[in-house]
Amino acid sequence: MNLTSAPKTLGDKGPQEDSRILGSDALMDALRRNGVTTIFGYPGGAILPIYDAVYKAEKEGWLKHILVRHEQGGAHAADGFARATGKVGVCFGTSGPGATNLVTGIATAQMDSVPLVVITGQVPRAAIGTDAFQETDIFGITLPIVKHSWVIRDPSEIGSIIAQAFLIASSGRPGPVLVDIPKDVGQELFEYVPVEPGSIIPSGFQIPEPPESSSISKALDLIEESSRPLLYVGGGAVSAGAHENLTAFAKRHQIPVTTTLMGKGVFDERDPLSVGMLGMHGTGYANFAVTECDLLIAVGARFDDRVTGKLDTFAPKAKVIHFEIDPAEINKNRFAELAVLGDLGLSVENLLKLSKKKNIKLMTGEWLAQIDKWKKLYPLMEPPKEGSIYPQEVLLAVRDLAPNAYITTDVGQHQMWAAQYLRNGNRQWISSAGLGTMGFGIPAALGVQIALPKEQVICIAGDASILMNIQELGTISQYKLNTKIIIINNHWQGMVRQWQESFYQERYSATDMTKGEPDFMALAKSFGVEGICIKDREDLKPQLIEAFALEGPVLIDVHVRRDENCYPMVPPGKSNAQMVGLPSIKDDTQKDD
Repeated sequence: MNLTSAPKTLGDKGPQEDSRILGSDALMDALRRNGVTTIFGYPGGAILPIYDAVYKAEKEGWLKHILVRHEQGGAHAADGFARATGKVGVCFGTSGPGATNLVTGIATAQMDSVPLVVITGQVPRAAIGTDAFQETDIFGITLPIVKHSWVIRDPSEIGSIIAQAFLIASSGRPGPVLVDIPKDVGQELFEYVPVEPGSIIPSGFQIPEPPESSSISKALDLIEESSRPLLYVGGGAVSAGAHENLTAFAKRHQIPVTTTLMGKGVFDERDPLSVGMLGMHGTGYANFAVTECDLLIAVGARFDDRVTGKLDTFAPKAKVIHFEIDPAEINKNRFAELAVLGDLGLSVENLLKLSKKKNIKLMTGEWLAQIDKWKKLYPLMEPPKEGSIYPQEVLLAVRDLAPNAYITTDVGQHQMWAAQYLRNGNRQWISSAGLGTMGFGIPAALGVQIALPKEQVICIAGDASILMNIQELGTISQYKLNTKIIIINNHWQGMVRQWQESFYQERYSATDMTKGEPDFMALAKSFGVEGICIKDREDLKPQLIEAFALEGPVLIDVHVRRDENCYPMVPPGKSNAQMVGLPSIKDDTQKDD
């Protein structure tokens, strides 16, 4: 056996008589054993031994490395890959600035509970702590934003640590983990003993317990007693794969469903039981429903501030059942009369089974009629067909023309319009919710497209957000991805401008993007990407149809009304029932049941 070759045969034959290999080759074997076929990354000095092993792995044909143009783009691409597939995303970065460039992507994944394994190069072991060239304590920097992290100082630990990293990232409440590898660890020959996935349990690690049957039974009792129940579903239901059982339970008992930004797609928003997204920019009928419900059934949701508005007015008439895998979320923001802890997918499955066994029946007809009344009184805006293109028109056109697309977004007004107007399938809505990371959209889209090359992938971007990681057009071009990117271009940092208009007496400080904004068509062309600019309403649908039909990447720059605001909106410090931007809201509307 060549001592520097990747040990691809060890999985079948076990350790060889001479099993000394390089640390970098051991890393590749460990990744392969944990199911890795795709890595997003950017090389550099400290991680060069690992990239030499990447070269061999690609030659052998089992690994595809995607060269991003910035490490932050690599982290977001791995994030998009993970959200779309449910698998662990993997990204590489070198030491120093390469590692620190990953931090925003790691924090994004941590806030949204996305499983990532992030591997960074580090200066040689002897140089650690000497302020060596491109040395950064990435282990210390990322401690608050990872589930776990390691610095590998002994190459014999590689197999064990990588197996633990994947187990921790993907189990329980998912999240990112970091593995920092000094350069000389990758260069050292050692006696490699492969470690199979799941064969080593980290110290202190616990697989989530199954939910207690008594808790499930008590939850059903509360549900059966309610007359105005509401399912409030978050991203945890997506991570847990609870989509089918949740849908079956809601339909069986005719319980309306509202989702968070992270929960979009877990329940079909075309179904009459859906009331769409709730919260700051949620639908009027979702926010009225949560205000008037008598039982709030929270499933994998964390009661964050953008959902609850003024916390002490959130679901004021409701008892709360909280289905959750993370004990830290129970009673963190809102007291729950009943907590059902454990694997969320199993909890919802058992809830459905027991409800069938007990044959419980709910009388929700009056409640659904009231919600239907709110839907008719306070629909989302239907944009008028006059003047400049309304941003909402663009999303409605995308909804009509690409109903089954995987959607990624950047962050801002366009993100909220997309959340309001698009109807997504399970795992087909991919957006930075908790951290609100501008520049997320393009790299996340390329990660989704790499994972699912045959699927339609569309990124909804803003003209300000897109500039944060627009260099990833180079990656999309290099790999000839069929990704379509739509810019909702109002020449502003739109959401910040809206807040300045509403709460800062129209003092528009540092939000006008007109000066210095690039010619997006010329910029796209410079990357080898097709560009289409749409300024007139009559061109909107025809040119979107043309763009979606083209093979390869297309950047579509749609110029929309400059000063359009995103409504409804719950102002800071107000209850969800105190929305602005809804027509003819009466003080007693939410009491009309």
